[in-house]
Amino acid sequence: MARLFFKGGVHPPERKTTEALPIEVLPPPQLAVVPLQQHLGKPARPVVKKKDEVLRGQRIGEADGFISANVHAPISGKVKAVEPRRHPVGAYVESVVIESDGEDRPVPFEGIDPEAASPDQIRKKILEAGIVGMGGAAFPTAVKVAPPKDKPIDTLILNGCECEPYLTADHRLMLEAPEKVVRGALLLKKAIGCERWIIAVEDNKPDAVEAMRKLASPHGGEVAVPHVKYPQGAEKQLIKAVLGREVPSGGLPMDVRVVVQNVGTAAAVLDAVQEGIPLIERVMTVSGDAVAHKKNLRVRIGTLFSEIVAFCGGASNLRKVVMGGPMMGIAQFTLDVPAVKGTSGLLLFTPGETERPEMGPCLRCGKCIEACPMNLTPGEIARAVEKGLYDRAETLGILDCIECGCCAFVCPAMRYIVQDIKKGKAEVMAAKKK
Repeated sequence: MARLFFKGGVHPPERKTTEALPIEVLPPPQLAVVPLQQHLGKPARPVVKKKDEVLRGQRIGEADGFISANVHAPISGKVKAVEPRRHPVGAYVESVVIESDGEDRPVPFEGIDPEAASPDQIRKKILEAGIVGMGGAAFPTAVKVAPPKDKPIDTLILNGCECEPYLTADHRLMLEAPEKVVRGALLLKKAIGCERWIIAVEDNKPDAVEAMRKLASPHGGEVAVPHVKYPQGAEKQLIKAVLGREVPSGGLPMDVRVVVQNVGTAAAVLDAVQEGIPLIERVMTVSGDAVAHKKNLRVRIGTLFSEIVAFCGGASNLRKVVMGGPMMGIAQFTLDVPAVKGTSGLLLFTPGETERPEMGPCLRCGKCIEACPMNLTPGEIARAVEKGLYDRAETLGILDCIECGCCAFVCPAMRYIVQDIKKGKAEVMAAKKK
């Protein structure tokens, strides 16, 4: 772990102005819009209907397939509708709309002793709780902790890098609930069946490094401290930096005997095992110069962005809204969409934060190639997509792109490289399904 290095990457301004702000709790919403698709894979199947009474933590959507995840009610109340509602990714998604009864009554949660829990019991609790990767990818955790027998895992990496600018939710979690993070990591380690476990925290968070090292070391945990570079928190880059292992093209971390989990996911695992509490809330950052009061918030899943912004004092001179970080986040055209399991942040930008010159022709300077952490030729791939040459784009490795945005960040011509690659990916995948 001496070099802690991966090729490519960039150094955008950090702008982590909320790193010293403690986590506040947003009151439960009066109306929760809970999408049944908050994870990679197949949407959950609704198990409630209009006019049903539900309790906080009650399962309202059942995992429908191997790669899927349960969904639970974040509040108690009456189901107002089960219908398509706008999702932060832009599409309409089948959702359960719950009107609060004002009582926030929970279901009887049943936990087990974490120390005595068997790997099977831990995996079952994770599955029941509907836990997904909370760093943004939202891959069902139950799948990650049950690797195939022909791919044994020897190392768990807990990802506390939080390399996106502005975002500080993971940082605050490591400072305010370090024991929960470490105990959750030990449960993940037991479920996976590996011996080695490492917490990776970038060196711009020395207080979190100290907190993690103090609690992890007595349990055999290591703390890796890579130098700040984006996208350090991407799975493949983190594995390369920390372990020197390279995930093959088209492969997964398990192909190099590694599982990577977010620190927020680890905390959710402890809640699920010890308390029996499903994933119905998460910590997120609200930032950007347009919002009146920047905050780190603990928010119930299904809370509308408009309600979150109102709690932060509203916004003025607003030009752009992004869910997630500025590099890989998703721009929003409305605040009438809900926070989901993968909502790590909500950024509200002024015109000064979003000003961008007009796009020019590609200069063929090669800067995008130097910055690409996946060793691709982003400009060439984007040009192939522009010309409709999707077979060539696939040959150039378009499906290996992690959409980190490094290429667009360094492009002197301000070309929309990532947008072109996203479009090309969709075309290539659609062709494969035919």
